[in-house]
Amino acid sequence: MTGRMDDTTGRMDDDLARALQPVLADLAGPGGVLPEIRDEPWTDLPDTASVMLYAADGSGQGVSVDLGLTPVARVVAVADQVQEWAIEALWSAGRPTNWPPCDRHPVAHPATAREQAGRAVWACPVTGTEVAGIGHVHEAVR
Repeated sequence: MTGRMDDTTGRMDDDLARALQPVLADLAGPGGVLPEIRDEPWTDLPDTASVMLYAADGSGQGVSVDLGLTPVARVVAVADQVQEWAIEALWSAGRPTNWPPCDRHPVAHPATAREQAGRAVWACPVTGTEVAGIGHVHEAVR
């Protein structure tokens, strides 16, 4: 796992860890920022796994996933939530907040997480054009 797990609190749900892995790989690339991940479940909804993401300034946000979703849908759901965290963390650090950048409109908006053709992708929110597969932003961003 690319992010840091708090060693004092245990291990996160395996399905949530698998959904987070490609998103964290994208955050580790150019323009991203990595969270501290703490296994601090914050929801008691049935069949839902959750963790907390923390930024360098100490702010945190929960991320959860419905374990009944398909693996692709879990990645998309987690990517959407992690993107919200990343935009706040980047803003707090005084860095550009259009993460991941939309290659069609790099200064207008970030790409959005979507399921397209059975794959988890970052896509332009205006055109729907795929920017990169989730987990592969570093290959698409130049």
